[in-house]
Amino acid sequence: MATMKIKKGDMVKVIAGKDINSEGKVIAVNRKDGTVLVEGVNMVTKHTKPSMQNQQGGIVHQEGPIDISNVMYLHNGKPTRVGFKMDGDKKVRFAKSTGEVID
Repeated sequence: MATMKIKKGDMVKVIAGKDINSEGKVIAVNRKDGTVLVEGVNMVTKHTKPSMQNQQGGIVHQEGPIDISNVMYLHNGKPTRVGFKMDGDKKVRFAKSTGEVID
């Protein structure tokens, strides 16, 4: 599998699906399934049984996974593609629209 161009903590914009044009911070990345969890996007309803951690139980609203191909990295508030290049002997990500190094 190719390297993941989106990491935890990145700001992304949803470019496809029911939550199109919504933006949020990446909570988690699942490399195996190629999905991401984005804060406040693709909210699903989950029914939970009472447990030691959750005494009350009931209905919980939480984020559902989105395919990584449906999100785009936000650089300075604008969506851009992400590439990799060598900065000396270190591999870094860069925004293709501006050429600036991300991290």
